[in-house]
Amino acid sequence: MKAVIVGPDRSLSDALADVGVEIAFVEGMATGESLDAAGIVDADLLVLSDTAEATAVPVAKDRNPDVRVVFYTHDGIPEFVRGQLDLAIDPDLLSPGVVAEELAGAA
Repeated sequence: MKAVIVGPDRSLSDALADVGVEIAFVEGMATGESLDAAGIVDADLLVLSDTAEATAVPVAKDRNPDVRVVFYTHDGIPEFVRGQLDLAIDPDLLSPGVVAEELAGAA
């Protein structure tokens, strides 16, 4: 399983790696080019921790329609991506370890 992470890590990458998920980060702003460089085409998960990067969702879905989209943020989810969202999690409610186990188990 592979996850592409966009935005601040919030300790989720370590937790995902601990359950065997391969991690790639989008460097800088999430664009088609940076998502491609991170391997979105082969990714199982797109994890966003910053709603300012929500425009990455339709771009990622265009490149990989099967990628599951997860927001791990305190912020509200923008309306324009809600239809493409698989899961939204508030970090105050679930720890990175619990989230990682659930995401890896749902594959």
